[in-house]
Amino acid sequence: MTSTLQPADVAEVEKRPGRWLALSVLVLAVLLVAVDATVLGLATPFISEDLNPTGTQLLWIGDVYSFVIAGLLVSMGSLGDRIGRKRILLGGAAAFGALSVLNAYATTPGVLILARALLGVAGATLMPATLALIRNLFHDPRERSLAVGVWGATASAGTAVGPIAGGFLLEHFWWGSVFLINLPVMAVLVLVGIRTLPESRNPNPGPWDLISVVLSLVGMIGVVYAVKEVSTHGVTRATLVSGLLGVAALCGFVHRQLTMPVPLLDMRLFRRRGFSGAVLADLLTVLGMSGLVFFLSQYLQLVQGRRPFEAGLAELPAAVGAVAAGLIAGRVARRFSVRAVVSGGLAAVGLALAALTTLGQSTGYPALGAALLVVGIGAGFSFTVTADVILSSVPKDQAGAASAVSETAYELGAALGIALLGSIVTGVYRGFAGPADTPAEAHESLGAAVEASAHMPAHPAQALLSAARESFVHGLTLASGVGATVLLVTAGAAWFLLKNQKLEDVG
Repeated sequence: MTSTLQPADVAEVEKRPGRWLALSVLVLAVLLVAVDATVLGLATPFISEDLNPTGTQLLWIGDVYSFVIAGLLVSMGSLGDRIGRKRILLGGAAAFGALSVLNAYATTPGVLILARALLGVAGATLMPATLALIRNLFHDPRERSLAVGVWGATASAGTAVGPIAGGFLLEHFWWGSVFLINLPVMAVLVLVGIRTLPESRNPNPGPWDLISVVLSLVGMIGVVYAVKEVSTHGVTRATLVSGLLGVAALCGFVHRQLTMPVPLLDMRLFRRRGFSGAVLADLLTVLGMSGLVFFLSQYLQLVQGRRPFEAGLAELPAAVGAVAAGLIAGRVARRFSVRAVVSGGLAAVGLALAALTTLGQSTGYPALGAALLVVGIGAGFSFTVTADVILSSVPKDQAGAASAVSETAYELGAALGIALLGSIVTGVYRGFAGPADTPAEAHESLGAAVEASAHMPAHPAQALLSAARESFVHGLTLASGVGATVLLVTAGAAWFLLKNQKLEDVG
């Protein structure tokens, strides 16, 4: 049994005009999560100045949010299938707003780390619930494709709104203001969502297994933490233990799901070639793109000297391309094929990243903007169609868990990409040859080199900045080349994995 709706009920749901208003509520949640994921990077220098965290504390401030989200997505998606997706979405949204206040007014690094971790718990309830509710709101396949396109376009827009809004706020207010922008949006989401969102859940959910929840959390956090630490500090005893513990916990999670009568996550979903192919494509795509995404703001601000707000605007073409592509991706996939759209989109991103291997310190914005536009268009086509494939390949009762798998692939891909491609950038950067009196900390990051140059005489300061920037750009171009290779290989793999895969049509 995959639905409690009778045919007459389905027809009534399809005719209900409130489903598009309900969609507007769902995309508010997506917008806020996307904004919150990007806005902290710009605020980090201001947080460092105000709270004086240690280097380790600063890393945890930046990472703990993604660690917790990655660890809890599957558990929260499954919980929504059991207790109701509307209930978990509105409860998570209210908590997200309240915890944003705690983040904004944190007075010590420890409090901010705790607040970011709790915000991750709330954030983990939002993304799977939004996609699952779309699956249950839109029974007409073509309408659902458009709804998923709007969902994906909003997520892409949020990644652009974050740097722009964050840059504006940081130039006029204190760093906590970047968190307070969540409050009015979450208030609208809760108040309107109570009236417009329908409740949906799995009619035969089974228990919410706490052992599985703990295994999933420990496994994802252990693996993601190990990957990030290896990229920063190399292989140490602590990272080795963390990685092995994470892998063991994930193996235990998979084994438990295969032996439980009603699992937290039905592992049989991965037997569906379309589902597995779409999840793998998402993971590898994010992995290949994350080096560019992570270091682009640093390039624009620390190499080309743009202000935070201007740097945010400079990244806008990627979001514009993703929004435009997302809105028509379903229609294009039906006209041609799923694998043609996904593979073509990934190949376009790969070629754009390959073009960025020619990047220099003084590369003009038209060339950079054109490459970012192509990245956005390709990613918009690919991510929207794979999300539609994932949703349409599972029963409605399992939509929350399936959506959570998709989001987990995204988070894991980002962690792996930043670790692997980030290690290329930082490894190349640290080898630059500066003046004889260059401080050791200048070799740790380009930001540290800029800070060190401010306390040096003019001539050696200029020599230091020139060498550091040249080395950083060289590392970025190498990472772009590796990312391009990953994307082009993924495009080829998607062509075979998504063979004969079709989006649902009106039947």
